[in-house]
Formats: sequence, C-alpha cells, structure tokens
Amino acid sequence: MNKLLGFFELKDSGLPAVPWKQFDEATMLDDKYLWTVRMAVYEGNDFSLPRVVGKRAEEALEAAKDFFNKYRYNGMVVYYPYFIAEKSGTLQVNASDIVVEAVEKDLWNLVTHNRKNVTIINDGNDLKIFGDEKFLKEYELNELYLYAGKIRRIFKRYITEGKTLLLEWSYAYKTDVNNSPIGEKYLVFYEIKEI
Repeated sequence: MNKLLGFFELKDSGLPAVPWKQFDEATMLDDKYLWTVRMAVYEGNDFSLPRVVGKRAEEALEAAKDFFNKYRYNGMVVYYPYFIAEKSGTLQVNASDIVVEAVEKDLWNLVTHNRKNVTIINDGNDLKIFGDEKFLKEYELNELYLYAGKIRRIFKRYITEGKTLLLEWSYAYKTDVNNSPIGEKYLVFYEIKEI
C-alpha cells in the first residue's frame, strides 16, 4: 500500500481521517481557511513528495496548480483544511503488537527531527514504556488502542498476510485563517502504509 492507496483506504475505512479531496483544474479554495496540499504518486518512490502545509488559499492554490501540472500523469494532488496539532505520532499495528510513538505538536518533530516524548509497546501481555509515561492522557491512549483494534478488523487482509500497518495521527484543532484554534480537540489519521 503506497501513499495514494493509503489515502483511499483511510477515506473508506470509517476511521477519523482528514477530509481530503482530489485537486483538479476547476478547484477553488475557500479563503476562510488555511490549507494543506499533498502529492501522491501512482507508483514508485512516494517519500519526500512536494507539499505545502498551513498556507492561505492563494498560496496553496498556486502550489496545487504547480504540483498538478508537474505530476498530473504520474499521480494525484490532494488538499484538505489545515489543522493545528497538539500531539502527533505513529500507530503501528500488526497481528501481535501495537506500538504508539508520540511527540509534542507536529509529526515532523518525530519523523524529521527524530524527537519522541514517548514510545509504548503493547504485545497484549506486556506493556513497555520508553520516555514520558504521562505524555499521553489515559483516554488518548485508550482511544488509540480502540482504533488499533478497528484497524486490525478493517485491514484484516493485510494483517493476516503478516504485514504491519503504520498510521500517522494527531490530536488536533481546526484552525481559522489566522492559525487560531477553533472548537474541540479531535483525533485525526492522515496516512496509512505498510511497513
């Protein structure tokens, strides 16, 4: 499962996922929001693809058009409203283990800067915690475990093949055009892939 297939799998899964849409030449972006624009390719290397995050509509639209013109025959451009992450991380799920890694704020603090506040490994019998064991609140960890169980059921075909699924998540807030949080904090998944 590559990034592109992962977008579709998440959208159809019933998990709380980003409400992405496919960009095309007729797409208009509402200037009341900040936007994220990402690339996904049909095949080949799908790491370090171009993206813009948390940009005003005009700048996001310009980037989306550029991505679309460069990659229209090799992939798809997706866009969705930007969110402010309070905590982010990865959730690894396979038949026997659940691994939660979490970091303060954006996921880039984990995947790009290799920072981690906590790693929790749960094999069903034993729980190992490395780092700040109080970083995730009990209800947050329970919610991630709840979704890990759902992920095992929803993506059973991958799990029974012995694969591990890696999901990226954040506890986040919607935001206005001034990058101010709006509403209640919520859990959102925005990528899934096999590892």
